[in-house]
Amino acid sequence: MSLVARHLESVGIPTVVIGSARDIVEYCAVPRFLFVDFPLGNPCGRPNDSAMQTDLVGQALSLLENAAVPQTTVKATAQWGDDDWRKSYMRIPEDSSD
Repeated sequence: MSLVARHLESVGIPTVVIGSARDIVEYCAVPRFLFVDFPLGNPCGRPNDSAMQTDLVGQALSLLENAAVPQTTVKATAQWGDDDWRKSYMRIPEDSSD
């Protein structure tokens, strides 16, 4: 998505990337990035949490309107709620074939 955003920007279409992989997105030098510290695959918040999702889209639109310099990153104010997802992130499942 970062490369798509850069291409769209090059033809005059403004973009905002909402995502969790901060190091990767910033390395790609997207013009505007709303960083969410959420599990991968959930850039717009918890499933079925329309209030959180609406808030995040609002923050992204505000970033689109107010970013003063290229490669602006803003950390979203939304919180996932608990950090239990971090315990299993990048955990290698045990091989059950033993």
